Amino acid sequence: MSGFETLLLEVRDGVALLGFNRPRARNAIDETLRAELPQAMAQVRDDESVRAVVLYGVGGHFCSGGDLRAMSARPRTAYESRQRIHALHAWLPEWVNLEKPLIAAVDGSAFGGGFSLALTADFVLASTRASFCQVFARVGLVPDMAALYLLPRIVGLQCAKELMMSARVVPALEAQQLGIVHSLYAPDELLDAAVRFAERFKQASPIAMGLTKSILNQSMHLDQKALAELECFAQGLCMDSAYHREAVQGFLAGQPLGFIWPEEREGPPAPQRKGESNEGTH
Repeated sequence: MSGFETLLLEVRDGVALLGFNRPRARNAIDETLRAELPQAMAQVRDDESVRAVVLYGVGGHFCSGGDLRAMSARPRTAYESRQRIHALHAWLPEWVNLEKPLIAAVDGSAFGGGFSLALTADFVLASTRASFCQVFARVGLVPDMAALYLLPRIVGLQCAKELMMSARVVPALEAQQLGIVHSLYAPDELLDAAVRFAERFKQASPIAMGLTKSILNQSMHLDQKALAELECFAQGLCMDSAYHREAVQGFLAGQPLGFIWPEEREGPPAPQRKGESNEGTH
């Protein structure tokens, strides 16, 4: 299913695995990868058999950001550089708002645009050796690929300023504490764990999952009335779906529900923060 130069794309029983495949360059984003990402996104978006997507990097790194060597190969005017970034935003909103669960499996470095791409995911799973960096300030640039929109909504405005303006490296454990990372795994267990995580959504209603994600992504900049209207519209569609009718009929007949989140702990336990107690968390 792949057919790409810089990406690997396969579908395993309802889960699409999309891998950055430039390991010698730490999966840096060159012009070919820039062009192929929206094509791959359209494939997983339009494939009705795909219920969830796992984004990962080949060769021990997620993505080291823009390929500076390729970017500096040809001088550009300010207008050309603006248009180059503008072209990213022709498809990035579709990737952020993909109406399917998106899981990023981050091993090694997620720097610059790689960090930004990880932020587009609904859930970030990381290896214990992963590291994150909004590296742009080191070369006199502003964060791009939607990081200015996404990061403050995850960590808060003040923390986003600190991470972006310092351009410091954030290790995996701190990224988990900041709420960027959902759970941590050993490097050799990460991708399998991400696939298992994605497989949990196979029995969920694709309509309900897609609409929930779509509305949540708008919830930070709409007022209560607008969100209520979206809620009413979405619930009407879901109540009219075959999935909902069959789930209710099964429940009334005493059958187990098809989509129940497993209770086992994800990955190794999170570190206990100062002043926190483990009481009542058994």
